[in-house]
Amino acid sequence: MSLAADTRAAVRRAPFVHHALRAGILNYTAAAHFLDVGETDAVTAALRRYAEDLLEYETAPREARVTMRSGLGVESEDEAGNGAADEQDPLLAVGGTELVDGGSLTGVLATGTVDARALATVLDRLAVEEIGVIAAGVAGDALIVAVERRDGPDAVRIVEDALSAVPEVWTPTD
Repeated sequence: MSLAADTRAAVRRAPFVHHALRAGILNYTAAAHFLDVGETDAVTAALRRYAEDLLEYETAPREARVTMRSGLGVESEDEAGNGAADEQDPLLAVGGTELVDGGSLTGVLATGTVDARALATVLDRLAVEEIGVIAAGVAGDALIVAVERRDGPDAVRIVEDALSAVPEVWTPTD
C-alpha cells in the first residue's frame, strides 16, 4: 500500500481524526504524529490531500421528544422469572438482559426521528460530560439511555442538545 492509502486507512481507524479533517480543524502535524504511519512531513501532505477529497462536516437536527423515566433497573433473563418483569414490556432488551421498572436508574427516552448515528452522538456527549451510561439502545423511532438517578436531569439536557446537531455521516469509499 502507498503512504496515502496507509494514511487514509489510519484515519478511518480513528473516527475523531476523520471528523476533524472534515471540519477543517485538524492540526496536520499533530495528527501525523498520532497516526504514526510514516515520515511526518509526508503523512502531513497525505492528510492535506485527503481533506480536500472529503465532504464538509455538517450536522442536522433530529426531531424528537425527550422525556425522563425514573425507577428503572437492569434485570437478567434469570431474574425475570421472579415476578414483575413477566408482567411488563422492557424498555430495552439485549441478549437476555432487560431494562425494566424497579430500580434506581433513570431512563432518558427520545421518540421521533432517531437512529444509530443519533445514539452515537448522545453517547459521545454523555461521555464528554462524564455521565456513565448503564444501558443504551435505539430501534424504530425510540432511543433510550439509562443513567444513575442523580445524573438524570443533566442527561435530559445533554440528550436534547445532542439531538439538535447530529453529524451527517459520510463514509469514504477509497
